[in-house]
Amino acid sequence: MKIGYLGPKATFSEIAVRNAFSDCDLEAYSTIPECMDAVVEQQVDLAVVPLENALEGSVNITLDYLTQEVQIPIVGEITLPIKQHLMVHPNNASKWQDVTKIYSHSHAIAQCHKFLHTHYKGVPYEAVSSTAAAAKLVLENPHLNVGAIANELAAQEYGLTIVKKNIHDFDYNHTRFVVLSVNTLDFQLMSGASHYKTTLMVTLPSDQAGSLHQVLSAFAWRKINLSKIESRPMKTGIGNYFFIIDVEMKLDEVLIPGAIAELEALGCGVTLLGSYPQLNVGFD
Repeated sequence: MKIGYLGPKATFSEIAVRNAFSDCDLEAYSTIPECMDAVVEQQVDLAVVPLENALEGSVNITLDYLTQEVQIPIVGEITLPIKQHLMVHPNNASKWQDVTKIYSHSHAIAQCHKFLHTHYKGVPYEAVSSTAAAAKLVLENPHLNVGAIANELAAQEYGLTIVKKNIHDFDYNHTRFVVLSVNTLDFQLMSGASHYKTTLMVTLPSDQAGSLHQVLSAFAWRKINLSKIESRPMKTGIGNYFFIIDVEMKLDEVLIPGAIAELEALGCGVTLLGSYPQLNVGFD
């Protein structure tokens, strides 16, 4: 089996893949859309991309591309603790406090805002495609006294020196990654998966008062627990939104289909994005 992930080597996405799967060939892609396109074009069997961070919220490019550009079922979810470290080229380890710029993924930079504001006020930072891409950039520019925010695996992979560990602002820093595939995932492939989730995309009928309340009521009276509801712009005009709803159960034959039928009867559009096993890895 071949799995695509957001690269380059040593991203958090790769760590998630290696914790959830074994005996697989891995292929790194430069961007999240490229990972998804690889599944559609059958270059890989699965793709693993970040969906949501506990501190910074949803990864919008993942949600938007998944709901508006490609149609790939979510077949699994991996939740991983995130530890961010500041690292520099070994040549600059003695002068790390004087770095002139810091590189990382935009979410990682935001996760470390307090540290950067306290210790590097006035120092510019630049967002790149991934934390590992930031580490690779630092490796390739030893003549520049710059730093990267990335994980420990990236420091090892690219030969950088970690000068400050655990610089994220809050201890509970976790990221959810979704596993995407046009094929059904064998539950046994995700060893240790704890329970199932089901994710729906819901669009509301136009000009109908109280429609969101009616949507939630369809789940509430059936005692279906929702772990998340999030609105995203439909990109058709201001005020036009759809909703992503996570249901804390596996797609059954009665409750969820009944809720979907009720929503459709109300004039809502409902798309099943996936019903899938959920795995927590690397937790103490």
